Amino acid sequence: MAPTQGNETKGSVSFKLVDGRVHVTGQVSGLKPGSEHGFHIHEKGDCSAPDGASAGGHFNPGTQDHGSVASDPHHGGDMPNITANAEGVATIDAPVSTNVNIGKGDDFDIIGRGLIVHADADDYKTQPTGNAGARLACAVIKAP
Repeated sequence: MAPTQGNETKGSVSFKLVDGRVHVTGQVSGLKPGSEHGFHIHEKGDCSAPDGASAGGHFNPGTQDHGSVASDPHHGGDMPNITANAEGVATIDAPVSTNVNIGKGDDFDIIGRGLIVHADADDYKTQPTGNAGARLACAVIKAP
């Protein structure tokens, strides 16, 4: 993950299948110590805009309302918030929506999509973004 303009947030994140479900792991640094951040898969694998807006909205192939990945409904791109430790580093080890996949080439495939770390926590309620704020870092999800 690379920082958007004016930010220092960066990291390395990977997606893999665990017991038939997509799971995300990794680390993100450059966050405010003790802060919580929205973390989502976005519809476009494009980080060219200085503010990350080129990644589009949340990846939502099932046309669901936004929400927590732990309950229904939720977007395919909804994932749990990440929390930075005292050094401003968030360690990620979390489930991804059950309706997405890696490498099947269909509308639910996350390969080629964007990945965003937001400035604020996702409230899991506000439509369509969870009120998670600005985009601190962006990446394109690539095939393993």
